[in-house]
This record gives sequence, structure tokens and C-alpha cells, in this order.
Amino acid sequence: MEKVAIGQFPKGFIWGSATASFQIEGATLADGRGESIWDRFAKTPGNIIGGHSGEPACNHYSLWRQDIDLMGQMGLQAYRFSVAWPRIIPQGRGKVNSLGLDFYDKIIDALLEKGITPYLTLFHWDLPQALEDQGGWVSRNTVVAFEEYAKVVVEKFGDRVRHWMTMNEIPCFIGHGYQIGEHAPGLRLSRREVNQGYHHAFLAHGKAVRLVREFARNDSEVGLVNNPPVAVPLYENEANDKAASKAFERLNAYLLDPIFRGAYAPWWLAEQGADAPDIKNGDMEIISSPCDFHGLNVYHGVFVEAAENTLGYNIHPFPKGYPHLALKWLKPVPQAVYWVCRYMKEVYGVEKTYITESGCACEDEVRKDGRILDLDRIEWLRNHFRQAHRAVSEGLGLSGYFVWSLMDNFEWAEGYIKRFGIVHVNYETQARTIKESGKWLSEFIREQCGHGH
Repeated sequence: MEKVAIGQFPKGFIWGSATASFQIEGATLADGRGESIWDRFAKTPGNIIGGHSGEPACNHYSLWRQDIDLMGQMGLQAYRFSVAWPRIIPQGRGKVNSLGLDFYDKIIDALLEKGITPYLTLFHWDLPQALEDQGGWVSRNTVVAFEEYAKVVVEKFGDRVRHWMTMNEIPCFIGHGYQIGEHAPGLRLSRREVNQGYHHAFLAHGKAVRLVREFARNDSEVGLVNNPPVAVPLYENEANDKAASKAFERLNAYLLDPIFRGAYAPWWLAEQGADAPDIKNGDMEIISSPCDFHGLNVYHGVFVEAAENTLGYNIHPFPKGYPHLALKWLKPVPQAVYWVCRYMKEVYGVEKTYITESGCACEDEVRKDGRILDLDRIEWLRNHFRQAHRAVSEGLGLSGYFVWSLMDNFEWAEGYIKRFGIVHVNYETQARTIKESGKWLSEFIREQCGHGH
């Protein structure tokens, strides 16, 4: 039995799956939805592999009931999803679209009826294009707009939703969107503008934390979801552990210090010089509003060894032959799950974490008998769960695990070529098929919990 091989998780540990609005919903013009930066970005030839866009994605907008049935069938206890800002306030500010609210209303009620706990993410990258036209995250006005949007969502669903996530992966939507330009809105801005974008995203997060405290039910919890670079000791000894801890802190200081320490690291500010963000009075207090948990998206890690240099460590490059999955950057380092939980607690004092995303893209093939034998994905899950169990058994505060992704979907700049789902989607017919990994996960949850749904 898998639970013998991997370990028995405590009662109350949450097993779920995750998606994001733009990646699955489709219906980009339906029921008053406004344009998002990803709609605009996808229209430019060369931005997305295959010229793909968010239309029709998985047509979850129409097939949501079927998708929730599949979650129930697999015994998932929780579902992490995001709300599309352009569905709720199409122009980013101003008029609220009641049809957009109705869509998520139905999803939340259906999940609760099935005994599946909703975990709601307020922002997973789909900024309304109207706000981008006015400066996007580089403009402080976007923070004001986000606060208005978040208030609408929290007031509407705060009676039923208890688990709130403010934003997903700030380094991706700022770093890849405004600095590298490979994600929407596809810009390559100056270091100062990028830093300002980060600062505004942190500020919006802090505002959302306060809104959940004010308007959601009293037993709610709220936190940020991040994808921190994870330093893993090359081999476990005291020197390498200390070195990896230092590396983790240095790699993540720009991102985690403002949120958990209420200030940018002095060395980081000194490095930025004139490019440091403009910080207004009270900003840092809002940014560091206390969270109940931190969400961690874990896909890989880097190997670190103690060294006699100014940093005290070396990060080793991966050798040419190191295995990877269907994307070159997807190099399996399952130990990252354990070490990220450990360093979040040891370095930043975080008492509660969730693995809010972890999964892999594989070269899935549908066999003649209709089965999808994604043995590589099962192996990924098995090895990562083992590390999650180690984190739990050492009391590091890991409280749940959300597999990415519930179903194959629009994989951002990779279009529909790369498949991360535990459910296969035939994009021509929209037929869903639970892959072998989905069946494996279902069996694993049943073993862990002693029952199915």
C-alpha cells in the first residue's frame, strides 16, 4: 500500500488539486467579461506557441459541473481555483458584472454540496487590459483597483469561502510580464519600474489580507501563494544545511522580507540604489499584515554546497544528463518540498504552509484502449509526497497539498502543447478522461483518509 511506502499523513491534512481561471475557463467574451492582458498578449503572433489563446481552453465556463463531478469521483477534499478579475469588473474599476459573480457563486455552492472545500485565489495573472493601458502594476492606481475588486469578491463569497489566497506567484506576473517579457503584458521595463511593480503587488496583497479580516467569516484564513527558489543541501550535513539556508534567504529576500519582516533587506536596497521602489508612509505596515499561512508552488530546486567565499555557498548547475520532464526547466528535485517548508519556518518563522501547486508536464499518450498511462507523473507525485510526509512528521507546519493541475489546460506561453493535468482534455471534443495519475491519487487519498467521497 502506498501509505506504507510514503507514510501516513495526519487526520485533517488536505488533499486537493488546483487550476487558474484563464487557463481553463474559455468563454472569454461570454456574459460581459472584459479583456484581460492575456487575451491581448495572445493576439500578438509569436507570443504563444501554436498561436493559441485562452479560447476555448477547457470550456470550464460551460462544463464546470462535470469538472466538479470528476473532483468528487477522485475523492479530492479541496479545490484551489482563481476568480477572473475581468469577469467581475470588466474594465478593472467601476461597474460590477453580476453574471461574473453568479458563475463563481454556482461553483462555490456546487463544491460545498459535494463536500469539497473551496480555496479561492483572488489574482492569478489575468489583469484587466483597461488597467494595463493605464500602467498596469507599475501604477499605484492598480493597487486601488485591486482593493475595490477584492472587496467585491470577499463580500460576496466570504460567507461560504473560508480559505483565501491573495495572489499567485508575484515573481511570474511581474518578473516574466514586466521584466523578461515572455508573459503578458510582454514588457521589458527598467529595473526601477520592475521594482515598483513588485512593491505595488506586495501592497495589493496586504490590502487583500485586511479585506478578508474585515469582510469574510471569522474562521477564515488568508495568505499569499509564492514560488520561491528552493535551496536544497547537496548532501545533508550541518555545513550544507547552513549554506542552503543562507542561499534560500538571499534568493528570496526581495520577495519575503517585505511580507514577513516588514522591510526590504538593507543589502537589497543598497544593491538597487536609485532603482529602489518608491515607498510611501504606511506601505510596509500594510504589506506585512500578518498572514495565517503561506502557499508554496514547488516545481524544482537548486543544489547548494557550503563554500569558502563571500556568500558562504555555491549553487551547482545541473549536469547535462540530469533528467527533466516535458519542459526543460522541470528537473525533478522532490526534496525541495521538504526544504522549502523547513526554511520557511526556520528563516521566516512561518508556522503553517500549503503546497498550493506541484506537478509536472509529461508526454502523455492516449492508448488504443483509452487509458493514459502517465507513469512518470505518478512517480513525480510519489516522490514529492514522500518529502511532504517528512515535512509533516518533523512538525514543519505543512497542512495540505494541491496537485497541479486538475486538468490539462492553457499553459501560458506554451499554449496547449504541454499537459500538466491529472485529467486529460481532448481539446477538439472537450472530453475529459482521468489519467492513471488521477486514479493513483484517488486511491492514495482513499488510503490516507480511510474512505472515498
